[in-house]
Parts: sequence; C-alpha cells; structure tokens
Amino acid sequence: MGTPRFPIIIVDVPEDEADLASAQLFELGAQGIEVRDATTLERGKAGCQTLVASFDDDASASAALDSLPAAWSPRQDAIVGDAWRDEYKKYFHPFVLCKDLVVRPPWEAYAPKEGEQVLTLEPGRAFGTGLHETTSLVAGVLAEHSREVSGKQVLDVGTGSGILALVALLLGAERARAIDVDPDAVSVARENAAANGLEGRLVADGAPLGALTERYAIVVANIEAGVLEAMAPELASRAEPGALVVLSGILAPPASDQVKCVLVAYARFEHIETKTSGEWAALVLRAPRGRP
Repeated sequence: MGTPRFPIIIVDVPEDEADLASAQLFELGAQGIEVRDATTLERGKAGCQTLVASFDDDASASAALDSLPAAWSPRQDAIVGDAWRDEYKKYFHPFVLCKDLVVRPPWEAYAPKEGEQVLTLEPGRAFGTGLHETTSLVAGVLAEHSREVSGKQVLDVGTGSGILALVALLLGAERARAIDVDPDAVSVARENAAANGLEGRLVADGAPLGALTERYAIVVANIEAGVLEAMAPELASRAEPGALVVLSGILAPPASDQVKCVLVAYARFEHIETKTSGEWAALVLRAPRGRP
C-alpha cells in the first residue's frame, strides 16, 4: 500500500461568509471541513476564516474548485501521509476546562487535586478537545448551573467528541443523549464515554434532531450560527418548559451580528445572558414555561 494522500480545497472567507462557504463546500462534495482562525492552533489568514475541506479524490476536489468564487482565493492541495492525524497531540495537555473539572488526553497522566474531577478525552476525528472557546464557554455555563444540571436529562446537539455531554454527566446529570450527523463523531463520543465509565448513562447516535421524541431539561448545542437558527423550531420542541438552553459556535459582536440573528430565531426563549471569550459568544437561554 502506498503513502496515503488526502485531496483538500482551501478557501479564505470573511467571518460572516463562513457558514455560507461551509454549506457550499459540503454541497460540492466535501467530506469534512476544518476551520482555522485567530483562535485555533493552526492559524487562518488574518481577518478571515480559512476553511480546509477534504474530498474523496482529486477529481471531485477539482470540480469543486471550479465552482467556488474567486474572491475566496480557492486553491487545491493535498495532505500526504497520515502524521497530520496526531499533530494536535503536541498542543493537547491536561488543562482546567471549568471549575473543578480537568480534561486530560489518554496519553498523559494527571493526578487530580482535592475536589477535582478528571475527564479523559480523545477527540480523534471529532471536534471538541475543550481548548476552543465555544466549547469552554458552554462547559463553564454548565458548571455554573451544576445544581440545575444534577439529576437531569441532557441533550447535546452536534456532540462532536461528546465532551459537553460528558461534562454534564460528571456534573451529576442522570443521563445524556448526544447526537451528531457525523458517524465518526458518534463513534468517538461512545469511546470517550466508555473511557470514563459513563457508557451506561450516555446514548450517542446519528438521529436527526427532528426525529427525537423526548424532551430535556438541559439542552446544549455548539454548532455554527446558521445551523442554530435553522434548527430553532425543532430544538424548541425538544426542550422541557423552563429548560436551560445553551447555544454556542456564534461569533461575538462587534465583529458579527450572529448573536442578534440567533436571538431572533429563539425569540420565544428568555435571554438570561451572553457569555463571550475571544471572538466567540454563547447564549444562555430559558425555554418558555408553556408549550413550545
């Protein structure tokens, strides 16, 4: 077998066009998209978000390249070899994610201090080490509301590595449902649950949000703003009356009006507060007390 080769398309887009660009790349056949900006380990172009889209083969990548706007500076390249899969390990060491909760990769030992809990996490091919602001913002909100989380049923939409569902379980949630459209993410979330002895309290699968029938007291979703807007009716129907709802993956003002747009989509929810870190925001909402 020869050296692995992974065709990619790279584009540099204004932050307010990143959702549109991602959607277009997926429509053109992208199998996955890495986002690089000023907050990520691998930096994007200054003032932009750099999207790196992977494709099955050179032909599909070339066809996509021809369909992309020149303003995005699209270019085709390839990643040769598979050492890149472990590149992130150089940056991923034990760290405090939120109050009294430490995340550690499985390849590093950590001796917890008194009162600390440790979450062993292998992100693999899924988003969510906890190092990104969008993840840490939601984890921090869950920790602040730990009394409310305790004993509750939690829904994590777009779970990635499963980190937020697992944080909720460590904070005392009774059970968590974690869903993601990416089969790799579902597998990684299940593996992380097992690594922490939480597999009996986590259900992770690829069920569409609209196919769920249960309602949840705690709902978290760390996804792009445009997706959060589109899923608002379905997400509202899955939240119990008065549920705590935390939404992230939203660019903070003044760089973007995404916070305003998401709040409009969830206008029936009470806006408790907006948390920010770097260029990102998380919205803390309360579901309507009546029927959605």
